[in-house]
Amino acid sequence: MESTVWPRIKSWYIRGVQVGGRDSDLRALFGSNDRGIQVEEQFTNRQEQWEAVTTALTEHARAVAAPGFDVEDLETPRDNVLVFHGVGGIGKSTLSRKVEAALAHDKHRPVQWGEPVRVNTRVLPVRIDLARSAGTDFERVILTLRLALAELGRPLPAFDLALRRYWDHVHPGEPLEDFLRRGGLGRRFGKAVPQQMQSALTDIAQAVLLPGTVGAVVGQITGTLVRALRDHRTSVRALAGCSRLADLLEAEPGPDALSYYPHLLAWELARLPRGRAVLPVVLLDTFEDVGDRVHRDLERLLQRVVWLMPNAFFVITGRSRLQWAEEALHGQLDWTGPAAWPGLAVPDGPEGAGSRGPARQILVGDFSAEDCDDYLARRLTRDGTPVMGPDVRAVITARSHGLPLHLDLAVQRFLAIRRTGRDPQPADLDLDFPALIIRTLSDLTPDERHVLRSVSLLDNFDVALASRAAGMTYESAALRMVERPFVRFDPHAVWPYHLHGVIRSTIRTAGDRADDRWSEHDWTRAATRSFYAIGERWAGAPDPDRELLVNCLRQGLRLARDFGLELGWLTDAAWSYVGDSVWEPLAPPAPDEPAPPTLRTAADALVETLSALARRQHEHRERTVTRLTAVVESGLLPAELRDMAVYYRAKAQRDLGRSRDSRDGMRLVAESGGRLAPAARRGLAHLARLTGDFPTALQTAGTLGWAGRHHRVLGDVWWVQGDMARAAEAYRAARDEAEEHGVAGERATAQAHRALTLAFADPAVARDELDLAHQLLVGLDLRATRLTAHIAALVRDAGTASAQIEGRARVLRAEAATAGIAAARPAVELALGFHHAVLADHPRLDVCLARLWEAGRRGDYAYYGDIVCFMSGRPLPDDEPPRARWLDGPGPTRARWRALVTARRALYGGAS
Repeated sequence: MESTVWPRIKSWYIRGVQVGGRDSDLRALFGSNDRGIQVEEQFTNRQEQWEAVTTALTEHARAVAAPGFDVEDLETPRDNVLVFHGVGGIGKSTLSRKVEAALAHDKHRPVQWGEPVRVNTRVLPVRIDLARSAGTDFERVILTLRLALAELGRPLPAFDLALRRYWDHVHPGEPLEDFLRRGGLGRRFGKAVPQQMQSALTDIAQAVLLPGTVGAVVGQITGTLVRALRDHRTSVRALAGCSRLADLLEAEPGPDALSYYPHLLAWELARLPRGRAVLPVVLLDTFEDVGDRVHRDLERLLQRVVWLMPNAFFVITGRSRLQWAEEALHGQLDWTGPAAWPGLAVPDGPEGAGSRGPARQILVGDFSAEDCDDYLARRLTRDGTPVMGPDVRAVITARSHGLPLHLDLAVQRFLAIRRTGRDPQPADLDLDFPALIIRTLSDLTPDERHVLRSVSLLDNFDVALASRAAGMTYESAALRMVERPFVRFDPHAVWPYHLHGVIRSTIRTAGDRADDRWSEHDWTRAATRSFYAIGERWAGAPDPDRELLVNCLRQGLRLARDFGLELGWLTDAAWSYVGDSVWEPLAPPAPDEPAPPTLRTAADALVETLSALARRQHEHRERTVTRLTAVVESGLLPAELRDMAVYYRAKAQRDLGRSRDSRDGMRLVAESGGRLAPAARRGLAHLARLTGDFPTALQTAGTLGWAGRHHRVLGDVWWVQGDMARAAEAYRAARDEAEEHGVAGERATAQAHRALTLAFADPAVARDELDLAHQLLVGLDLRATRLTAHIAALVRDAGTASAQIEGRARVLRAEAATAGIAAARPAVELALGFHHAVLADHPRLDVCLARLWEAGRRGDYAYYGDIVCFMSGRPLPDDEPPRARWLDGPGPTRARWRALVTARRALYGGAS
């Protein structure tokens, strides 16, 4: 049974200057004279990463203990490495330190991490900071490993002899113990290691029967030992088990030979007695500083350490994932490809690359909003109470996008403001920090920096678009950049890559003090390149779909607006957008102001136009009219796009019941002869129908064609005549024609009206038609059409006592009022009139008719009251003028509506 062993072992590491963690605690401590503020180091969550460590380490310990494990086997694939990578400032170094402390002793493990590592041997953590500021080189890495193993209290003769020979050759006249003392590596074991090495040399000298002082004859000891190993002498039997020792001792001492000596360490560890065995866990932090992915000299040496010590476990933290499993690196590194490093390989296919990722390469994610708030609340306290108020914490959290470095910089900013004598307000912390730019750019090549700044203008991108935006004729820099941890991958997006939110925001808005910072002209040129590249991608798509169109429009509109660009391809894209009547949001909701924002350019006006059209599904139509009026009066749009604003303003005015204004706008667009002229003529036909002029509406429908949605106009005319069969057929034709043209919004609208028509005639058939209407509405933002579908459901259920018709009608009235869709309210009353007529509920019929007469006095839908009288068999009021020109007269129309009521009564066994 496995036991948990947590020895009190001193962990060793080389530490450089860190951003965050304890160093930032000191900055915060010295950032204020207020000694009442407690500055606490905060470590938030990372439980998933700890679980990854414990799982991998347990699997590794089991593999090392398995029968047949051979530390000298150089061909078996390696699975002894775990990689945590992420954007700079995400907390990788803090995680590395916490893992080191938790492995060193149970009491240092954060409470939220749960269970410790359960292995049947002692764990020895060895943390090495590879940051350039730490001055770490490969020689120090090897010395640190040996220093940590001094805790074993015994020589490691094979390795110690090789290391001593290397040292005397590379550092002649410089004792190792002096170097350790001067370099700060031997604060605790500086004497133990030289003593252990000397003991090992003495034992070897005695074994090969060499007299004299050990220190003076290292070279002689080496030569004699090699001959003894070659001759298989029994006196060196203890070292003869290391099959490659002689070859390593004969190799020319130097950095390359030193990189193979870890094999000797692994061999020494493998032959430790069971009671003294240890499992080294080597934590290599700031791995991005070992090279620039072109010059991989140090990386090659470190990879040898990992490969040649299969019984040790390595936890590597850095900004980028390890590329060791890529075949393309063959020749740059000694062991490459997925066969060598199966745990580091990216699974085939976009799903693996985007979601699961390599089994042993884990992206260190952002803090959740809750974690950010907890971090800030605990970071600065006074008497146990957070110094930062919840409103300040909320602003910092939102601005940080979960990046711990941003949180820490915000803490410093908070203290700096307090030093001025005032309490920081939320607006003081609603900003980005230029330090993040330097941190992000520090390990990028100049070309990668150029690409990064270019794509910060984009919501998402692919490699080709990134290269075009940067003005590059080659893609190598973009290919390198998308592998960086601040670039996120979404396989389901139109273009799969996007920048980490806070990195993008900072690059675009914070003061850039880098040596290669861009001027305003540089940004404008990049925006122009990006704008036209996006347009080319949309225009050049063999079969451009809706998702691609909306993605291109969103990015193109913002670029044109922010940089004052000509509309160009946006004009055709805007027409494609409105043509489908889907209305996805293209911009954030406009602020709740009484007037639209100031419009200065055509791009401003087009952004406001399309935003108003999309938002009208969520705003009162009065707001839509106000916004579009500002666009029209600005005079910024070219004539054809001005028609768009005028037409949709006229539609909103019609919804509000302003028929005269709507008619003026529709006539203006119809007379212009532009793209929306057929739609405007349809609008005029609708307006004629609203006033009861059905012959004019019918005549106009014959001139509209598909562009004017002629079939739907016919359906609108026929159903109010009570001719549901002819109306349903017209709506079916409208739906099918819309499907042929690929116009999803029109298809759903026609189907909802078909369901309403059939709801009067046959509830059973209407049920299926309504189901289809709701299916076609999925993913569409059509508020008026959804109201039509809900009204159709009322009509379908008319005559049933259990349908809660009155309550549902109240809800629909409220929705219509909220949306500013005046036409929906009389339609609701018409549905109620049908219900009460079926039930012969005369008191409620009187109430319903009173509402309809009142609404009809404003001019539109006055004939709905006539229809309710037709349904209920009542005569029309004698003192009212005719309200409609029925196509075949009021008598046949009355008969058809009365027949629908009679049929519904018969269906439910109601009054005759």
